[in-house]
Amino acid sequence: MPIVYVLLSPTFGMHQYTADLANRTADSRFETSPPDVQKMEDGLRATVVTTTAFPRDRYSPAVQIHTPISGRTTGFGREGLDLVAYRRLQSVIFNLQSSTSRSQSTIFHFTGVHAWNLPLVYALRRRGAPVIHTLHDLDPHAGVRFAGLIRLWNRLILASGCRILVHGRRYRDRLLAQGLPPGRVTFAPLLHGFWGYAAEYQAAAARTQFSPAQPRHVIFFGRLAWYKGIDTLLAAWALLSAADAGANPAWPHRLILAGSVAHDLALPALPAGVELRNQRIPDAEGIELFRRAALLVLPYRDATQSALVATAYRFGVPVIVTRTGALPEAVIEGETGWVIPPNDPPALAHALREALSDSDRLAAMGAAGRAWFDQQRRHEEEVLSTLYLA
Repeated sequence: MPIVYVLLSPTFGMHQYTADLANRTADSRFETSPPDVQKMEDGLRATVVTTTAFPRDRYSPAVQIHTPISGRTTGFGREGLDLVAYRRLQSVIFNLQSSTSRSQSTIFHFTGVHAWNLPLVYALRRRGAPVIHTLHDLDPHAGVRFAGLIRLWNRLILASGCRILVHGRRYRDRLLAQGLPPGRVTFAPLLHGFWGYAAEYQAAAARTQFSPAQPRHVIFFGRLAWYKGIDTLLAAWALLSAADAGANPAWPHRLILAGSVAHDLALPALPAGVELRNQRIPDAEGIELFRRAALLVLPYRDATQSALVATAYRFGVPVIVTRTGALPEAVIEGETGWVIPPNDPPALAHALREALSDSDRLAAMGAAGRAWFDQQRRHEEEVLSTLYLA
């Protein structure tokens, strides 16, 4: 059964998410047809409708791509008023629906926020198409533009009758408490990586191998923004004594901030032992960072979820996360990582010191994290197969 993934937002991270789904659909990792229904050829089962600026290297060559629009925003501003572009987009969507028989009814899975998703979802529902919408953030991040419009947009998507996919148990529970039927809301763990299709097998083969004599680093990975608590991380690192941090040559660890700095974030002076790589990290460099990492730290003050926890586990790297959003759901405290309060530099410094003082324990926690990832990946594919079949 064909699946059309619709991503109208230009956000790079949303393409990572969408590509992970589309690539695995093209590789027949999900069951999408009952046994008595003949499947289409693998390469024809996954289609993506997106914008002209999409990153092609994230997607498998087997994924068909349609780019009817050139939007560069999430459509909540002036760009969302371009009715000519919207009609062109709608025409492509409807043609994809009409190109299959009733027994091969096309599934439409909307994977990111965009103002135009709303009329498209309602139009497809009226035409009898099966529709799924991932809701990444039931509440907008602090400081996000058009937060009020996004909250209204969320409510209208929920009212459309389409299936909803969330990536936190707490969000499924919240939607059920609001009255959505259990059959309409699915939870699956968030497990995608940060690399393109060509690097998938390189990443799959790479695991951290701990050696007490080998210098290792702590990493923060991804765009540096205020809500991610970078100031808390830097304050915590500064609290580590000079004997612990970079002033002592015997101290084998350093902190690497790997990602571009948001234009509205003013970083303080970096403490000793901290390196900033202010750019979007290329795939090979990112894989090497995780392969040689001792620890991943996500000191977010405001989060819904993050696929970086699963990425760290995939490389056998333990994590420190804050107790916000669904982040704690992905951590077995004391076994795969640490969960601390947000906005608490002393608590983060204590967790860092505890983690980095015992390389054998880190190795055992990394192995437990890898086992968690493998089990959750199997579970996720079962959940999504059930969702698509339904």
